[in-house]
Amino acid sequence: MKNINKHHMSSFEIYKKVLTYISEFWGRFVISIVAMLIAAATEPAFARIIKRLIDNGFINQDRNTIIYTPIIIMLIFLIRAIASFLNDYMTSWLSGSVVEKMRRITFSKILHLPVEYYDENHSGRMISRILFDVTQITDAGFNIITVIFKDGVTVLALIGLLLYTDWHLTLFCFVTLPFVLILIKRLSGKLRTLTTKNQQQYGEMTQIISESIHGQKIVKLYRGVEYEMERFDHKIKAIKNNNVKQAATGSLNSGISQFLVACALSLILYFAAAKAKSHHFSAGDFVSFLTAMIMIFAPMKRITGVTQSLQKGLTAANSVFNFLDNPEELNQGKIKLQGLKQKISFKNVTLKYKTSEKKALDNVSFQINVGETVALVGSSGSGKTTIAHLLPRFYNVSQGEILIDDINLCDIELSSLRENIALVSQDVFLFNDTIFKNISYGISIDKVNNEKVIEAAKLSNALEFINQLPDGFDTIIGENGTKLSGGQKQRIAIARAILKDAPILILDEATSALDNISEKLVQEALETLMKKKTTLVIAHRLSTVINANKLIVMNKGKVEEIGTHTELISKRGIYYNLYNIQGTFIEN
Repeated sequence: MKNINKHHMSSFEIYKKVLTYISEFWGRFVISIVAMLIAAATEPAFARIIKRLIDNGFINQDRNTIIYTPIIIMLIFLIRAIASFLNDYMTSWLSGSVVEKMRRITFSKILHLPVEYYDENHSGRMISRILFDVTQITDAGFNIITVIFKDGVTVLALIGLLLYTDWHLTLFCFVTLPFVLILIKRLSGKLRTLTTKNQQQYGEMTQIISESIHGQKIVKLYRGVEYEMERFDHKIKAIKNNNVKQAATGSLNSGISQFLVACALSLILYFAAAKAKSHHFSAGDFVSFLTAMIMIFAPMKRITGVTQSLQKGLTAANSVFNFLDNPEELNQGKIKLQGLKQKISFKNVTLKYKTSEKKALDNVSFQINVGETVALVGSSGSGKTTIAHLLPRFYNVSQGEILIDDINLCDIELSSLRENIALVSQDVFLFNDTIFKNISYGISIDKVNNEKVIEAAKLSNALEFINQLPDGFDTIIGENGTKLSGGQKQRIAIARAILKDAPILILDEATSALDNISEKLVQEALETLMKKKTTLVIAHRLSTVINANKLIVMNKGKVEEIGTHTELISKRGIYYNLYNIQGTFIEN
């Protein structure tokens, strides 16, 4: 999965894709371009009006020229100010809108990627795409557009004025152009390589920060502060060095280009001064020519210096668009599931993870009848959790099929399937929000009310401790419920499952990490939750599932035994040995 869709798109392909994001804002984009063109046109207009002021005003002492030329200059700069403001405003609005749109699409993509993608790609890089890459695309994109339209038109217009004033002198401007283009091409590849490396380093830095925050207790307990600081220092130094290289390469490109242009301009100045002695090249022509040359320098500098920004944008765009090309979860099913009426069937199910050579499940078959509680037992790595992950289609089977009421899971619409399943696991995930919002998570506003949430909390044995909190249901519980104990978090998760009221329930070792008191409260809450539900239990402690309708004993991805507690004990097989080991351990 890591190497999927790593297609290196051409600059043309990338900008073609970027333009699709601007298409819905086409009207504002056109206004921005027109404003750019107007602002660009004011520069050669000003250079040309200078000739009139020098020749007619200062030399010929024409009164009208002296009076009206300053007014025309003020009007030129007023028009320039209005056009520039309109361009800046529209560009900022467009850039913000495109960032907003691309971030929404990228975040939506993250939410719809298959679980396998998360297994094989670190979260830091995904986060940095939304935070940094998308911004770089738009910053670079609109920077390029500004340079192309505003600075490009300004340069062309000023060159036109120079040619009109004296084409012999202007030809010197083109002497250095081939050298500038060759230099830009040579350095562009270097900049793109550095930018790609920079993106990877930002993703890795984000990952280090994220892991240090989420694992801060382990970091503190195992004296990992120095190690994490060392990792972080190494990464930020690498980022700094890379940024310096980018800046140096960009500066070298810009500096040499400007030097070559300056050489040409110096020659032009020399010959222009020599020509000024003749009557064919007036003082006004000379000042106008000099003004145009000076004015052309700034946009030329921006044009030659845009390479670094361009390569950042192209690299970021290549990363984002390749990410967006990753396949989403398969959702070809059309059938809407209307609860569970008969049974869940696993038929010859085999699963092999893409990153593993061994089969996680090997030809697994069993049936869960409606209303039954079926427990999966066995040693760690036997495939219990894998079965639980297959039912809501977090993964898709490699061979065989899973049926709900004789309907293949692949034929059921994905959101409809998951609406009918509730999960309570050992590793409860809670959001940094209120208890009320965590219990009612995913329930539409029109279907949830205070009474339903309170009732769910009561049934999960959570109401008592919630009422003792300073803000009750409005208490912010911290990131992943850091303000709550393990048992309290489990009961919030159970309340969430009670409120969802799905017909199929998956319990993934929901009590294995709790103390005896918390386990008793949670077990009572689970028994309430399991009423009238079809339940698949993954159990570590066999004492919690001896009353299940059916126990399925797993070993190395295969089903070894199926039966009730009494039946399996009488067989004196794997389950008998597991139960004896745990019983002996408990007695001691």
